[in-house]
Amino acid sequence: MPQRFIFDSSILNSVVGGHSAIEIPKLNILTLEAASSFILNYGFDITRESDLEKLWYYHRRALVLMVEKLGFVDSEIPEMFRDRRHLGDIRQLLLFASSHNPEEQEMQKWACAIIRCMHVFVHAENDLFSSFSEEIQSQILTPFQDCIRHDGNTHRTFLQNEESKESIELLGFEVKPFKTSSSTVIKLLAKPDALAMKIFDKLGVRFVTRNLFDTFQVVRFLIRQNVISFPHIMPDQSSNNLYPVELFMQVCDDLAHRLDTLDEKNIQAAFDQKLAEQGDNVKFLRKENFFSGEDYRFIKFISRKLIHVKPFGGKEEFSFFYPFEVQIMDHSAHQKILSGPSEHQAYKERQRTAARKRLFPEV
Repeated sequence: MPQRFIFDSSILNSVVGGHSAIEIPKLNILTLEAASSFILNYGFDITRESDLEKLWYYHRRALVLMVEKLGFVDSEIPEMFRDRRHLGDIRQLLLFASSHNPEEQEMQKWACAIIRCMHVFVHAENDLFSSFSEEIQSQILTPFQDCIRHDGNTHRTFLQNEESKESIELLGFEVKPFKTSSSTVIKLLAKPDALAMKIFDKLGVRFVTRNLFDTFQVVRFLIRQNVISFPHIMPDQSSNNLYPVELFMQVCDDLAHRLDTLDEKNIQAAFDQKLAEQGDNVKFLRKENFFSGEDYRFIKFISRKLIHVKPFGGKEEFSFFYPFEVQIMDHSAHQKILSGPSEHQAYKERQRTAARKRLFPEV
């Protein structure tokens, strides 16, 4: 067959076929020189000690994740790949991942799995957050924290603006635990269409309100008090399976024309009645997430903050946008989460199972 008609279908699919490089079953790197060139083009120069140590660092991270987080048994992994002294040259991983020797089939699969894991770590740990985490966290979280007031006498928490006197009682406010690189890697492995640059919930906050109506009041507060800038919302990332916006506005319009006294119970009853009237015609805005349980009801959106960084040494200030997540749920929805920790555990387990399969797509 003429050489000009020979193509590597896996790589071609990765480049222009819409498939991820992680799905490639086998590499085609047959010499150490070819491995060096591949790694250099990938972004690391193994002739530089610092770059070489970074690659060994990602090798260690991959092994730890596979054993401690994904549940692989240490003894399953070929000893040569577990010990840097046995492997000797990091480029050997690429050669084993390219092996066509039937006797090295297991080695080839494990080499590919480790490389896949290393690849995702490289992307997860080389974003703007890794270099400017303090600036990003401070500039995103401070506006939220400045509006939270805890009353030491009553032990109540409020979302409050001192100047406008607007105040909403909260049952809880929390900064979501920073998503570690390990959890990011698992998420990226679990979702075939996920990319490190599309992980938008590395940083976020959660509000827990007393009732449904207050969840929407929180949204209004955040916009009205300029805690967030609504033009920076990423609309395709929003979810709302708590209460449809259109129905919410209809109920608010009805309530605004009522002359009777409206307490919290009557307001909630009005929302419940409108929802019941719609029956199966109710349409929620729910971003597809195979791993989330159906009972996880909340309002969620991703916004972006323009971060300003002044480097050391008098260099010119520069700016970039960084995403963050806001979750808002009422007491009822939050109680379901608290009363069912197994659901969150099941969510994580589904992710781990998918990640394990992704490391060995041929199984």
